[in-house]
Amino acid sequence: MLIVIVHVHVKEEYVGAFEKATLENASHSCLEPGISIFDVIQDNSDPARFVLLEVYQDDAAAAAHKETAHYLKWKETVTEMMAEPRTSEKYHEIYPPIEFWQKRK
Repeated sequence: MLIVIVHVHVKEEYVGAFEKATLENASHSCLEPGISIFDVIQDNSDPARFVLLEVYQDDAAAAAHKETAHYLKWKETVTEMMAEPRTSEKYHEIYPPIEFWQKRK
């Protein structure tokens, strides 16, 4: 498993547009065979901050995601909306067991 946590800080005037573009990307991403989870959450205290929780079956699935039309459209659409470059960290599962992550699909 490859778990990626992406932090995005959006310019305040683009929060709604960013959310719309990101929901479109996420809804298509959830259909990809190598993705178990593709969650989008928003900070309660600062609505311009979002986190994407992406759980891939493996590195190949993450690489394939970055080649999809919906991801490339999202990236092109939201780049100018960001207050700063997005950041990400990569993790692997420890608990719950891998079956939990896979059953979300």
